[in-house]
Amino acid sequence: MEADLRYPVGKFHAVENVTEAQRRELINAIGEAPAKLRAAIAGLNEQQLDTPYRPGGWTVRQVVHHVPDSHMNAVVRFKLALTEDEPTIKPYEQARWAELADAKMPVEPSLILLENLHKRWLAVLNSLGPADWQRKYRHPELGTMTLDRTLQMYAWHGRHHVAHITALRERNGWR
Repeated sequence: MEADLRYPVGKFHAVENVTEAQRRELINAIGEAPAKLRAAIAGLNEQQLDTPYRPGGWTVRQVVHHVPDSHMNAVVRFKLALTEDEPTIKPYEQARWAELADAKMPVEPSLILLENLHKRWLAVLNSLGPADWQRKYRHPELGTMTLDRTLQMYAWHGRHHVAHITALRERNGWR
């Protein structure tokens, strides 16, 4: 059976009752994501950066720019849920964002942005107590989301996009 290139680490599946140990692993995964993304693209040339990770998919460059776009939204969602009573967040058109001029730029600014964004995000994540993880926000498309579920989703999200790039490298023999 041929692998689904859209989901190289599988589709996202949340765990209902996250343990403190699992939460620590998820926070660590978020902390490691910027370095893993940087490593995934290390040594790629401009032509390789402009190669779609799958037929009809985004280019590696677009993926690299997408991750901080997405994670900026995640940080805002966390902060809203921590400071407001079940706020309704605004989703964004990620496919359209990937077509804007900044998604065609060199990738270094997005890598630096992601590294620094995650430093701030980790400060928030590491400060949360058990009750904080049950705080919620409303997503117009996904429904009510706890911070526990959101943490799982974004730990997966980083691995998901790194795997898009590493799987492409492997398929194309880019060492």
